[in-house]
Amino acid sequence: MLYILSRLSSGLAIAGLLVASSVAYAQTPADSLARIRQTQTITIANREASRPFSFVDEKGQASGYSVELCQRVVERLRKDLKLPNLKAQYITVSGAERIPKIKSGEADMECGSTTNTKARQEQVSFSYTIFVAGMKILTRKNSGITDLRTITNGSIALSKGTTSEKLFSQLRDQELRTTELKSYPSNTEALKALQAGKAVAFPQDDVLLSGLLSTLPDRDQYALAGDYLSIEPYAIMVRKDDNELRSAIDKTLVELYASGEINRIYDKWFNTSSLQVPMSRLTREAFTRPAKDSGFAKVLGYTL
Repeated sequence: MLYILSRLSSGLAIAGLLVASSVAYAQTPADSLARIRQTQTITIANREASRPFSFVDEKGQASGYSVELCQRVVERLRKDLKLPNLKAQYITVSGAERIPKIKSGEADMECGSTTNTKARQEQVSFSYTIFVAGMKILTRKNSGITDLRTITNGSIALSKGTTSEKLFSQLRDQELRTTELKSYPSNTEALKALQAGKAVAFPQDDVLLSGLLSTLPDRDQYALAGDYLSIEPYAIMVRKDDNELRSAIDKTLVELYASGEINRIYDKWFNTSSLQVPMSRLTREAFTRPAKDSGFAKVLGYTL
């Protein structure tokens, strides 16, 4: 009976969100959508190597879980705006570029692996959560590093413009005084530093590290060390106060969650021959009860 009531409660919650999204979509003033109607083009920011969320595939096309969700948004806009020829164009951005590109209007929405944080909410706006990750430390198995406390010397590779860069910049002054922090333009470059022995550790979200490892022939030589250092709810990013477009995105997500279609999309990207990432309890909860929770550091006294 408790299970039935829980499912009923979840169903009612999602139904309420569908109504709320529809009302907001109809009532908010035109922002990006006015220009999209005029140009019949929407610009999507994607990442180069945030596999399996957002990456450039072997054909040079934007691909991944987050990209597919944004493509579903475009399909909805074609119907709702009565623009069957609406075109989606893509621009590839780095971690450091993604927020400036959204704020400047060069991109309408960012479909990558971006964590919703309170600090970022001051600059941009976020959709409902699409995935929940957690930060871990990638290192070589023979490094002797088992957690944060055992990184006693050497260089730590960081990806520029990420929550891991922000957290470890804070940790440097207290927990990591004997180590050097070095930021790289992308996750790929940070991984290369670890591979080349230029760094002893590369902290990043667990699923992104798993995605990077899935492309390496010697992946068995590496390990994700220690406990989770953060909780990272990923979301689609739009300009701050771009209410109409954000409502269209939320409505699309809620319908994917309510119909169960999200499970098929999830399996397509996270359960493959080279990558196995079972759906976590937190991610499943994000689909059952859509929300916009912000991420947080699990290391007491620090923020993302």
